[in-house]
Amino acid sequence: MKPKHDIRNHVKRHRLLCDGMTQQELADRVGVTRQTILSIEKGRYSPTIGLALRLARELGPRVEELFELEEGDRDE
Repeated sequence: MKPKHDIRNHVKRHRLLCDGMTQQELADRVGVTRQTILSIEKGRYSPTIGLALRLARELGPRVEELFELEEGDRDE
């Protein structure tokens, strides 16, 4: 069974636009590990609302610009 939706993120693009900020620098600023940032950027982990808000605050764009919901096929 396929998931009904996926979340696409643009964290890496916005991080690199911040003077080439490293994953470790971003992780330190938002209070997580570098591995968490890597997992978010690879789409393996969806952050909590609080973490998404902290990422948006550090990177500049609104949460909706960092993360977008992709509607999938709905075979109900």
